[in-house]
Amino acid sequence: MSFLIENWMLIAVAVLSGAMLMWPAIVGNAGAGSLNANEAVLLINREKAVVVDVCGADEFKAGHVAGAKHLPLDELEGKLSGMVKNKATPVILVCASGARSKRAVAVAKKLGYENAHSLSGGLGAWRAASLPIEKT
Repeated sequence: MSFLIENWMLIAVAVLSGAMLMWPAIVGNAGAGSLNANEAVLLINREKAVVVDVCGADEFKAGHVAGAKHLPLDELEGKLSGMVKNKATPVILVCASGARSKRAVAVAKKLGYENAHSLSGGLGAWRAASLPIEKT
């Protein structure tokens, strides 16, 4: 008991830092640039968002969001500005599951695309919403 009394400040700092680490999980990544499939469709239709698929070539050929442009994640930093010239244009980044597209959002924002979003759940969520898929 004396340990707790003597080290109350250390314990408070540990509890506070743990709470800060858990905060993103608690709020559910609000404002993290994620969109569900319906929000993505609205952004595409209302604001002419550009859909960029960051999957590999084989995954892109197997199926992708209708009208999406292909730009693998490892080429994104060097080629995004050539593909989407206006940095104010909304950009929706898509991959198979949503993991790579979240990393792609960070790259796009670093390049100045403040209106970059990740499709939450990726192509799987797009298919689950019965939205159009193209194959090449």
